[in-house]
Amino acid sequence: MNAYDIIRRPIVTERSLAGAALNKYTFEVANVNKLEIAKAVEAVFPGTKVIKVNTIHVRGQLRRQGRTQGYTPKWKKAVVTLSKDSKTIEIFEGML
Repeated sequence: MNAYDIIRRPIVTERSLAGAALNKYTFEVANVNKLEIAKAVEAVFPGTKVIKVNTIHVRGQLRRQGRTQGYTPKWKKAVVTLSKDSKTIEIFEGML
């Protein structure tokens, strides 16, 4: 599994953008461990140095359409903290 398969997409919400000011960036990731997430972030965004990775399993929500109901897919979220002297991630820069 390469780095682009591990990091699926950035999460862009008000809360994640507030964390970007503190060098904390949020991504949707594949079901892998924290070490693989840290290596993937450093590979995809050169010049970054990962200090810490926090992961969260997001449950699927119940959705109804008429009398039929089902759940949205579950997914994994990672909050990656970069060092102070690390290069910032450009995806989040234009949105702050």
